Amino acid sequence: MEVETGPEVLSGSTRLKAGTAEKMILNMISTVSMVETGKVYKNLMVDVRQSNAKLIVRTENIVMQAVGCDRESAKRALKEAGGEAKLAILMLLLQTEVEETRQILKNAGGKIKNALTANR
Repeated sequence: MEVETGPEVLSGSTRLKAGTAEKMILNMISTVSMVETGKVYKNLMVDVRQSNAKLIVRTENIVMQAVGCDRESAKRALKEAGGEAKLAILMLLLQTEVEETRQILKNAGGKIKNALTANR
């Protein structure tokens, strides 16, 4: 892939625009990859694991935002889902138990959107 960036702002510098262009392209590729592999629901990263205190709060916030629930409901769902945000979100949206939700998600290729479409 070749991107035409034009002349540099600073003569003699060969990396300013090229580096920025490369970074933007890589960001676009990784964002599309995350969406296509089902790691995103709406505009939220939902394949977050609760591996430290910061990520525990972030995961709770993601569930709350995706579902529109309070923190206690998010915490309960995450506990039932073993800390898996994607599973907790789908459990709350479909009002299903963890094992049923896990199977629904598996059948939907790991994508919340597909699972919701198939189960409505």
